[in-house]
Amino acid sequence: MVFKSISARQANGWLGAHATFYGGNQNPSTLGGACGYDNTFHAGFGVQTAAVSGALFRGGEACGACYQVICDYKTDPKWCLQRRSVTVTTTNFCPQNNNGGWCNPPRHHFDMSMPAFFRIARQGNEGIVPVIYRRVSCRRRGGVRFTMRGQGNFNMVMMSNVGGSGDVKAAWIKGSRMRTWMPMHRNWGANWQSSIDVRGRTLSFKLTLVDGKTLEFPNVVPSSWRFGQTFSSRNQFF
Repeated sequence: MVFKSISARQANGWLGAHATFYGGNQNPSTLGGACGYDNTFHAGFGVQTAAVSGALFRGGEACGACYQVICDYKTDPKWCLQRRSVTVTTTNFCPQNNNGGWCNPPRHHFDMSMPAFFRIARQGNEGIVPVIYRRVSCRRRGGVRFTMRGQGNFNMVMMSNVGGSGDVKAAWIKGSRMRTWMPMHRNWGANWQSSIDVRGRTLSFKLTLVDGKTLEFPNVVPSSWRFGQTFSSRNQFF
């Protein structure tokens, strides 16, 4: 990667923000947060994750989106590492508080996992650094994953390991013996709900990302599926 001046990067689509860190370890069960990922390794994201402020979270639509983040060395040479960048996946929401916190609107803020934060900032810093960031494509191994959640005739699906822009804008489901795609709606975070009972059916999905790309995932879930199971497709956004 060629590291240009901060002003040159901002002219090329980079935006200014600040970053902090949370969590004292790399336990993946602590990083899924408001997006609902049960385990960030299981979801395909590892530990390079971040909670983002409301201006970026967009009510959960940003779940799965990837950002390249660079510590602004020119602004803070004491705590920023030079010529370092990290790509993080949005897995959580950084809520606002009544005391004018860094995550309050309209601020753009990344509350990063410790492993991600200390790839761009020095150990022992004051806990907050200036950064610049930009949206980047998510590079995932394997196909998009679908985790069946819910109970009885309440069907909810968590979608993870999504490549491309990473953030799902719209979703549809089609079961065996169904002729048409049925729209799903976002229940919360990365969890999408269907209004029909699909128990005992082989399931296909269609996803549209925020960047407009659409991809179908035919017969990815077998009719023998059970709640709690995850199924990986062969298809992936690039």
